[in-house]
Amino acid sequence: MGRSVVLIILSLFLCLGARAQQDTIAVQVDTLDRPADIGSGLPFFAKGHGAPVDTLDVGDGRIQIVLKDDNTWYFIKNVSALAESDLFTECWREHIVNPYVNTPLDSIPYRVTVCLVDSVSRFVCPHKGKVFSKFGLRRGRRHTGCDVPYPTGTPVYCAFDGRVRLAERHKGYGNLVIVRHENGLETFYGHLSRIDVAVGQWVHAGDLLGLGGSTGRSSGPHLHFETRLQGHAFDPEWIVDFENGTLRKNVFVLKRSYLSPYNKYVPDSIDEEEEIYMTDEQIRAEEERIAKERAAMKYHTIRSGDTLSGIAVRYGTTVSKICSLNSGLKPTTILSIGRKIRVK
Repeated sequence: MGRSVVLIILSLFLCLGARAQQDTIAVQVDTLDRPADIGSGLPFFAKGHGAPVDTLDVGDGRIQIVLKDDNTWYFIKNVSALAESDLFTECWREHIVNPYVNTPLDSIPYRVTVCLVDSVSRFVCPHKGKVFSKFGLRRGRRHTGCDVPYPTGTPVYCAFDGRVRLAERHKGYGNLVIVRHENGLETFYGHLSRIDVAVGQWVHAGDLLGLGGSTGRSSGPHLHFETRLQGHAFDPEWIVDFENGTLRKNVFVLKRSYLSPYNKYVPDSIDEEEEIYMTDEQIRAEEERIAKERAAMKYHTIRSGDTLSGIAVRYGTTVSKICSLNSGLKPTTILSIGRKIRVK
């Protein structure tokens, strides 16, 4: 904040301090209270007991400053104003997993700058642990998120502030909660054993959404976590370091090419400055490269009598290369009839 803005705010505090004892204005009850660790203050001006005396809009009214009688302040979000924004009205379907089904990928810009945390928002890792099933293709099927082992009954926390769009059981996801956030992203929390939030509820980063479990199509207790932009999933590991429970960066440049199941997070793959200033032509070239690689991929459906060595000979490759293309596949793996494996 600039020096002039600070001086203006301080002058407001001095005026408010004089009237605080006789004119107390209640804080709007429809606002989403700030997290306890976010706030600012000037203790050397303190005179009152910290009671709120006024609320001022900032910009379009979605962010407000609460002024207190001890001449300190903190920011809050005005959820009444947020609820009226296009983000929380357009494509808002409470029983549909992907309400953006009619939003084509090419309608999204080549890159989108996403603010993940700021002065009034924070991040809480839904669960700290090693990802055991990553984003991408798994046994020939698209896996649109990350799976982290999560014992049944363990609390599942919201990653960012937002509003619950869906909270119910859904096919393979089992008990599922979807939260839409102010930056345009949606986060998914699947396989829950219990849901503790309701559709339309405003939640903070760190709020309890439910309990971990193994509902839906699941081989054991774990959390399935997804990140999506306008219905298109991208690898959550681009923004979340699950092992350390931290964000990789506060502002994320989402390239459209990330919205492909063939584009996984690659640690330290690109310099941050280069990523931000990458031209549209470079991003387009990357998309074309991914498309060519996808076109060159070949899959084989296991039939009775098939062996990995026989399949390798048939496609002019090796058993080791086939295993490297298929997560969990080993030379000793017993092949199941009907399973689809990648061979090139």
